[in-house]
Amino acid sequence: MYSELKEGVNLYNKKDYQEALVFFLSVSTEDVLIKIEINYYIGLIYSRLSEYEQALEYLEQVVTASKDIAKVYQCRLILAFIYANTGRTRLAEFELSKLIEAGYESVQVYSSLAYVYYEHHETEKAIDYYEKALKAAPENSTALNGLAYILAETDRDLTRSLLLCKKAVEKQPENPAYLDSMALIYHKMDLEPEANSYITRAKEKLPDNKIILKHFEMITAGAREA
Repeated sequence: MYSELKEGVNLYNKKDYQEALVFFLSVSTEDVLIKIEINYYIGLIYSRLSEYEQALEYLEQVVTASKDIAKVYQCRLILAFIYANTGRTRLAEFELSKLIEAGYESVQVYSSLAYVYYEHHETEKAIDYYEKALKAAPENSTALNGLAYILAETDRDLTRSLLLCKKAVEKQPENPAYLDSMALIYHKMDLEPEANSYITRAKEKLPDNKIILKHFEMITAGAREA
């Protein structure tokens, strides 16, 4: 750690992001390596604060200028997350592909690529990458839920979908995304009481989520008609 940045790093580690941001923005230096480190932390802080456009500006500079491979990999992964969550999935795919090309293969990279491919309606690729993720880490809840959701939504294998999703819910019983997946699976299996129970819990936790609201209307509409 650069001694000049110790105070800011400590603030960041304490999750005092606003004060850390003020510190790093106030540091003036001509040292190229210290500038890269400053950009790195500012990018991390903005991403923590969900100020994604600002985060992109600084993280991209780190990817371009840094010789620290681990730091570049981390920044690419964060860039991919930001791009995926702001609708720029092709850019997310680019960053993730660069990681794989460089030999940085992990459950997180595989799962992120699977998500991106499914957003592009490339279902086979999405399934393939979720399978790779589960091969690397069979108990990873993100991959378990992701594959379960695709298998259910595409009516491919509801039995396996249910088994996978149950594992994810066992690990994170209050995760609204996993509850939503369970609701969809039960709905596809015509088990409406279970579907209603899970989608209601999911909606209570994320009342404004578009996908959950869509599934809530779909599932409860069937119950009203009955």
